[in-house]
Amino acid sequence: MNTLASIRSLPPLANTVAMPREGAGLGGIRPAELRELTHLTGSAGSTQAKSADGSFSSVLGKMVSEVNAKQGAAGQAVADLQAGKPVTLHQAMISMEEASVSFQLMAEVRNRLLESYQELMRMQV
Repeated sequence: MNTLASIRSLPPLANTVAMPREGAGLGGIRPAELRELTHLTGSAGSTQAKSADGSFSSVLGKMVSEVNAKQGAAGQAVADLQAGKPVTLHQAMISMEEASVSFQLMAEVRNRLLESYQELMRMQV
């Protein structure tokens, strides 16, 4: 199965809202959200994903460390909330959701890279 066929075989997104939000740009995504997504993926629309030293593994390592930092911040927010420190419930929930979404993004990137690698290994030379 090639990459295009695997994308077509994905189930449709359920419970999505098609109406753009106020101040939203293309596709209903706010510019701030787009900046956050490009920050997480390590590229701003370029075809090359390079970090300061130029290696692909450093980009992935940076992404994993950012996800780990978000997980740690979410855990700290929950611990602070339980300890009665001045952390509101919605701040703790937002940090938990940010950590969850960034982890899901990282897992999907990993899955797509693994599928691509397996596809390359199946190619006949």
